[in-house]
Amino acid sequence: MANGATRYQDGVLICDQGNPSAPSALTLMKFAEPHSTSIFVQNFLGTQFNSPNDVVVHTDGSVWLTDPAYGFEQGFRPKPSLPSQVYRYDPKTRDIRPVADGFDHPNGLAFSPDEKTLYITDTGSALGNGSIDRTRPSTIYAFDLKKYSKQMFLTNRRLFAMSDNGVPDGIKVDQRGNVYAGCGDGIHVWSPGGVLLGKILIPGGIANFVFGKGGYIFALGEKKLWLVGLAA
Repeated sequence: MANGATRYQDGVLICDQGNPSAPSALTLMKFAEPHSTSIFVQNFLGTQFNSPNDVVVHTDGSVWLTDPAYGFEQGFRPKPSLPSQVYRYDPKTRDIRPVADGFDHPNGLAFSPDEKTLYITDTGSALGNGSIDRTRPSTIYAFDLKKYSKQMFLTNRRLFAMSDNGVPDGIKVDQRGNVYAGCGDGIHVWSPGGVLLGKILIPGGIANFVFGKGGYIFALGEKKLWLVGLAA
């Protein structure tokens, strides 16, 4: 079952959440016909992922992914063998390691334009059975990226913003550093300082979206695709 995706070299990396009989993985699909696919990475040191949800690529070539347990909660993956956490994978060395934990359901993730900050959403209040528990996280966290001993770490975890309608699912950052997240009533937009600038109201809410050319956003609801034009 496919979920988040991102462009990678001459193809696209897709979060394959797996099914009851097949493990989850990051799958690489080539743009060129016949659109061949291959497993990019599918476990942490031999232990199966839970159900990878979203993925981004850093300019150093590393691949970052979230791995919540939604697959188990929704009945199509076995009981998790790993915590719900965030991983960094280096395709050059094949080194994979967790870089952030302590989430209910780590979901969307996005870098700031200067790649000094990583934003990660926690959609813990959206339960696997489709209900909402507002006492659990509906939150965006911000982390600083710091190098120690030539390795990248996430530091200074802080609560950046909270959605007041649904959960902040997919997340993107524009060239000015403003943070956009798909929420229960559309797309919410915050300043780099966490101030809510406004909402793009879309019936049924938005799970994920992507910036297109000419000031357009392609927004994905659960059952509909929306094209949103932004004023300059």
